[in-house]
Amino acid sequence: MNLSFFDQFSSPYLLGIPLILISMTFPALLLPSPSNRWVTDRLSTLQLWLINLITKQLMTPLNKKGHKWALILTSLMVFLLTINLLGLLPYTFTPTTQLSMNLALAFPLWLATLLTGLRNQPSTSLGHLLPEGTPTLLIPALIMIETTSLLIRPLALGVRLTANLTAGHLLIQLISTATVALYSTMPAVSLLTLLILFLLTILEVAVAMIQAYVFVLLLSLYLQENI
Repeated sequence: MNLSFFDQFSSPYLLGIPLILISMTFPALLLPSPSNRWVTDRLSTLQLWLINLITKQLMTPLNKKGHKWALILTSLMVFLLTINLLGLLPYTFTPTTQLSMNLALAFPLWLATLLTGLRNQPSTSLGHLLPEGTPTLLIPALIMIETTSLLIRPLALGVRLTANLTAGHLLIQLISTATVALYSTMPAVSLLTLLILFLLTILEVAVAMIQAYVFVLLLSLYLQENI
């Protein structure tokens, strides 16, 4: 029983092909193709409004040098948002519950922001490791602590996204299993758990959107420190 709860986090296979590849490329098919017409459909208008809103929220804290990252951060936000929401549908697989994938997204982008700071303003970037006014005796220990906190950032990004989505999926499966099991013996309790399941599903939709936003927002804050 315990093993079946975690089976949803293993990528299913079809004819020897891992379906995680299909689940990662499928969101691109849902986006409408660009058109040269003056009047577009409602889906294209909604997509454009959402992308403009996301780009504005991410680029507001950054200066003009950081606006070069608008395409990368906005694309990552739309990618994570679509995958997280599609993962809540029945009989689907959520790639962002895999720590390896989240680290593969977090580590290169974090390293790019770090190298950008070391290239453009090395003194300021290295100065973050030692706050001004630090006592002399605490300098070695503080440098080690700040370096550790700097290097652990990509791991924290990946673990945060994985843990929140994994916990939500497990809660949904546990409550749905209890709802089905109690239906024949205690229908009233089963209806109560069904109501809890409905509220939890709404909460998980919000969590899926918030976690995608937090992931990209933290990357933009790391970028802000280095430009």
